[in-house]
Amino acid sequence: MIEVRFYDTVEDSLLRFAVIIAKSDNRWVLCKHRDRDTLEIPGGHREPGEAILDTAKRELYEETGALRYTLEPICVYSVLDSETPDIQESFGLLCCADITSFEKELHSEIERIVLSDHLPTAWTYPLIQPKLIEEATRRGSL
Repeated sequence: MIEVRFYDTVEDSLLRFAVIIAKSDNRWVLCKHRDRDTLEIPGGHREPGEAILDTAKRELYEETGALRYTLEPICVYSVLDSETPDIQESFGLLCCADITSFEKELHSEIERIVLSDHLPTAWTYPLIQPKLIEEATRRGSL
């Protein structure tokens, strides 16, 4: 069973990911990875020595082509798989972004972005990403 937890803050060194709930013109900005048939929120792994907000900015650009945007941290989230007890809790920074300008082409593993008035039913991470959106909404960030 996957459990998603939320924190106001944790030790910076624990943050391994940044995920960005993005909108543009009040529409959801979702990514379609070229190897999958599902949609996901932009985000990814932190590089060694990288500040976590720089991770969020880099991943937002790489996965959506966002050129101009506002970016705000919301909270820290963690994922814990209770069926794999030897794997520890994994932490990430959850952010929101409002994108006003995109690059014409993507230069990553993302095949395309989707701007939608509605959230998808076919998520890449269905046990995690809808919970991130729920928490961001609960905190008044969306």
